[in-house]
Amino acid sequence: MTDKANREFDIMVYGATGFTGRLVAEYLSQQYAGKDDAPKWAMAGRSQEKLESVRDEIGAPADTPLVVADANDPTSLEAMTKSTKVVISTVGPYVLYGNELVAACARNGTDYCDLAGEPNFILDQIEANNDQAKDSGARIVCSAGFDSIPFDLGVYMAQQHCKEKFGAPAPRIKGRMRGMQGAASGGTVASMQEVAKAAAKDPSLIAKLMSPFMLTEGFNGPEQPRGDKPQYDDKLQSWNAPFVMAPINTKNVHRTNTLLGHAYGENFVYDEMVMTGPGEKGEELAKQLAANPSFGSNDKTPAPGEGPSKEERENGFYDAVFFAEYEDGNGAILSVKGDRDPGYGSTSKMIAETAMCLLRDVPQSTGGVYTPASLLGEKLVQRLEANAGLTFTVES
Repeated sequence: MTDKANREFDIMVYGATGFTGRLVAEYLSQQYAGKDDAPKWAMAGRSQEKLESVRDEIGAPADTPLVVADANDPTSLEAMTKSTKVVISTVGPYVLYGNELVAACARNGTDYCDLAGEPNFILDQIEANNDQAKDSGARIVCSAGFDSIPFDLGVYMAQQHCKEKFGAPAPRIKGRMRGMQGAASGGTVASMQEVAKAAAKDPSLIAKLMSPFMLTEGFNGPEQPRGDKPQYDDKLQSWNAPFVMAPINTKNVHRTNTLLGHAYGENFVYDEMVMTGPGEKGEELAKQLAANPSFGSNDKTPAPGEGPSKEERENGFYDAVFFAEYEDGNGAILSVKGDRDPGYGSTSKMIAETAMCLLRDVPQSTGGVYTPASLLGEKLVQRLEANAGLTFTVES
């Protein structure tokens, strides 16, 4: 177990000159300025000049530490990970730029969180770094943004409510997007493209990617709904369309269940879709989304490094709802809402609070490769509700 008590920094924002990394740095600078629990944080990236420019543009203090580090320079990653307790990585696609960094964190006992929506990358980290992280005490938390925090924690909190209300977890939960304004980040889309390229090069990866249990380390549960075609749900009285984030979110939810000793049950069934409403309008919209599964209402996805304006981020929102069902007809409903656009405004706050949760709230946990819910659970929910504009609401 590595001793991190005397490290120079609490949190390192790696990729701070990118669009999302810049938002994370701005959030930390503003949210924790002058507070008793303010972390000692630094900005890291490839260019000293760009780091200085971003630091000044976001209004961070002039003495904010800047660290030059590059994914292609292992020596710089080694030095960076030894200098801090937690690394926030916004440098994707992670399959291209993330492997060396996670390995360095695992070696040096450094906690880590990222925005990875790439199941093949996460699987690689489990296989390559989980044992090393356990030895060093490094907690590696992947998918700490819109993929997959609202869904991973939404299912987790729905099951907590179900256990209290009915004495047992729900065997079936339907995750449904009820409303959303905003677009995927350019980095998310680039990551999806890299997953597709990897599958094209390695056909054996296709079968893994098709499985909801890709990340459950040998466990295979019951057959899961595919959610890849428009369908009408009598219980919800709504048409439903495929949801572009489902392939990563469902895998993380099942991994959480496995890491928690099957707290949701070994026969747990879960899927995600977008609710489009009843009647002919709902059916038509579901068919449109199935033909062009864009991330939300904005089809103009930014390129990596670009993003929406401050006004667009602040006008964005999302509303995910989780319908828990039992065979005897009982059920419960829990919603997760965010007050910013999902791909940037909310994501930057979620990953920053994940880092704060690792730093302040779970000091004694064992190292390894985790999902947000399996390691941080209700402590992260409390932080997100207090600071990041998310609400978790039991509706029935």
